[in-house]
Amino acid sequence: MNSIKILAIAIIAAGILGLTLGSFSYTKDTSAVKLGPLELNVKEKETVNIPLWAGVCAIVVGGLLLVGGSSKV
Repeated sequence: MNSIKILAIAIIAAGILGLTLGSFSYTKDTSAVKLGPLELNVKEKETVNIPLWAGVCAIVVGGLLLVGGSSKV
């Protein structure tokens, strides 16, 4: 299996994950207040929404790479 097919399968998998999950979240540590030796850290939860069109485009591009990427010139 060549590298283009592996890349195409990874892009298709990412597109399917984007369509099924719709969003993902992560926690970010930030420094809110710093007074001399005293420092107050805050954990913020961030959410990233994945657009529907991005998942569909990833599946289409991956499919095109899988079908057209194996042709030899």
